[in-house]
Amino acid sequence: MAGRWIEQWDPEDETFWKESGERIARRNLIFSVLSEHIGFSIWTLWSVMVLFMGPEYGIDPAGKFFLIATATLVGAVVRVPYTFAVARFGGRNWTVFSALMLLLPTGAAYAVMEPGTSYTTFMVVAALTGVGGGNFASSMTNINSFFPLRKKGWALGLNAGGGNIGVPVVQLMGLLVIAVAGATHPRVLLATYIPLIVVAAVCAALYMDNLAPVRNDTGAAKAAVRDRHTWIMAFLYIGTFGSFIGYSFAFGLVLQTQFGRTPLQAASLTFIGPLLGSLIRPLGGSLADRFGGARITLWNFAAMAAATSVVVYASTTKSLPVFLTGFTALFVLSGLGNGSTYKMIPAIFQAKALAKGMEGEAAAAYGRRLSGASMGLIGAVGALGGLAINLAFRQSFQTAGTGTAAFAAFLAFYAACFTVTWAVYLRRPVAVPAKPQLTYAEV
Repeated sequence: MAGRWIEQWDPEDETFWKESGERIARRNLIFSVLSEHIGFSIWTLWSVMVLFMGPEYGIDPAGKFFLIATATLVGAVVRVPYTFAVARFGGRNWTVFSALMLLLPTGAAYAVMEPGTSYTTFMVVAALTGVGGGNFASSMTNINSFFPLRKKGWALGLNAGGGNIGVPVVQLMGLLVIAVAGATHPRVLLATYIPLIVVAAVCAALYMDNLAPVRNDTGAAKAAVRDRHTWIMAFLYIGTFGSFIGYSFAFGLVLQTQFGRTPLQAASLTFIGPLLGSLIRPLGGSLADRFGGARITLWNFAAMAAATSVVVYASTTKSLPVFLTGFTALFVLSGLGNGSTYKMIPAIFQAKALAKGMEGEAAAAYGRRLSGASMGLIGAVGALGGLAINLAFRQSFQTAGTGTAAFAAFLAFYAACFTVTWAVYLRRPVAVPAKPQLTYAEV
């Protein structure tokens, strides 16, 4: 029954899955997406708030980049405890709590969002929005446990994509407020989200479930920390999700600072990239299910490097149309890569189980155990990539007045991600296994 602990859960059993498992898993997925969606909106709230902060606020572009970097940092750090909270308190219970927590940063922003507020106060309130970033980690860990391996790419992609859409939605809402009420009424946007947060919490309480078989496992956490693949995937996730969230936070401010767009002009363009990147994330997971996450990820990084080259050219020539084309392509590719990299995580640990000689449910249980424990760490490190992007923009604009140097650094990083993906997961193995098993090239 919805809202209660489910004592037995075996999604790899096809009979169980068809008779009841799929229906329960899909219901939990729907309301997980709703809560995570609102969480992403609140986490990226300051990417919109800075558009309302005109000269009367007395904060320069570097200071605004630091505000959004603060929200990014806190959102990355809280992903680790949020990951393990699912097993400690239950997926449904934690979703209710984490949704209600969003009232704190939203209410605080409503109270302080006006000229004359100190920069320190804005910093503290921006930091509070980081709790919205934690919702992603707990949501992904929870949904990972509900679905069988053959469906994880699709399910995790849909869950994350639905959450990621919270970024362009809050930016669209900000555009609507600026267009209708003007850039001096940020509280209208904040007041809109308070009842939505309550709705998400109530729906989670009524329609989601806790899985009793998912328990906190300190052994799994320690094993995940020691496993090199956790840190390799975290590095690759910096390139995909770190890019998505970093660019989502910074895009509007870059348009204002480098291309002289007004708040309304910036807001009218800011949402497009995050929207497309969010919508395509499930496709990245689905393609990874079909062709292997490593193959999709490899060529995705090559395409991201090409798109960044276009952005560097546009930044040096001050061509806004070319800049928008390249930047939008980066959003789409980061979303696609988000789906393919996250699909790789459970598949990698499943491959390790098979390599250890495990079979059937034992291999599946090992994969779920290690992948669930590693997801929080990978998600946290990946989100720190967003912090690095905003700090790089801050330094680039502070020293040169443009973002060109930052984009050149991103280009080099994507080249490194391409190399690591090929070297670790796609390079031809030295020896062929004695019996058929999942290889890393298939993850």
